Amino acid sequence: MLGPAIPESEQCGWAKDRFGLSWQIVPKRLGELLSDPDKEKANRVLNAMLEMKKIDVEELERAGKGN
Repeated sequence: MLGPAIPESEQCGWAKDRFGLSWQIVPKRLGELLSDPDKEKANRVLNAMLEMKKIDVEELERAGKGN
């Protein structure tokens, strides 16, 4: 199975499979962006991520730049 069995459970990279197990896909770049020394940039990234179902690294990069 490539995607979650329960699409409604997707949020911020979280998914639930057909067995009811929850798991999260966390790109390495997300951690780097969230730990940026520029707290405003990290906050923009966090706020953008919280609105995502599937984590879009390109969109997070744009949010970090203030775009």
